[in-house]
Amino acid sequence: MSQPASPPRWDYDPAADLERSVAERLQGFPREPHMWVFALRALTALGVRAWLRVYHRFTVVGREHLPQEGSCVLVANHSSHLDAVSLMAALPLARLHRTFPAAAADYFFCNLPRSFFAAVCMNALPFDRQVNGAESLAVCRRLLDGDGNALVLFPEGTRCADGRLGRFRSGIGRLVVGSPTPVVPCYLEGAFAAWPKGRALPRPGRLTLRVGPPRSFEGLANTPEAVQSICAQLRADVAALGGEEFA
Repeated sequence: MSQPASPPRWDYDPAADLERSVAERLQGFPREPHMWVFALRALTALGVRAWLRVYHRFTVVGREHLPQEGSCVLVANHSSHLDAVSLMAALPLARLHRTFPAAAADYFFCNLPRSFFAAVCMNALPFDRQVNGAESLAVCRRLLDGDGNALVLFPEGTRCADGRLGRFRSGIGRLVVGSPTPVVPCYLEGAFAAWPKGRALPRPGRLTLRVGPPRSFEGLANTPEAVQSICAQLRADVAALGGEEFA
């Protein structure tokens, strides 16, 4: 007589962040996926894209330079809270949940309401620009090692106060030196006039995102000189997209 088949074994793996508080879950990265988060993020993205098109007449020039597959880094000038949402809106909705704008942990993850908006609605990656910058760069590298992830970075580190392009900090150079990941320079025009630092709400105004050809720095050795060269090159690329007066 044949033995009865053994019942299938069911393994239950609880989420890694199950024992954490809501605030800790939002501030951690990578985050555990939840269907309600995907739904809310998608609805937010649709609303933001409609608002950008109607209220700011948002257009993208050079969209063909955006990589269609594989991971990439988008770097841009930083003058407004409109910057990250505009760069995200330039990418297909299909990449929404794999697009990660790096956000200053001390600003966007300092309290529960901001953490909720940054993590859930924006899918932001908390970047510690004060103490643990090296750890944050390591997280970015692991993210780019995945297939199809897009990392949005603002190498100036903070919003400018006068609308002019500032110096690029070394983090972007340290991240991509020796890496085959394409780096796409972008320039968002009109964001400073629409929503400068210190203004509570944006005013209507045209936004134009200019996208340049991607670069790769795979052939460079990881030296301080190479890092500085990358920063200078990418800043020049972004400045050229914005006009010679920003060079």
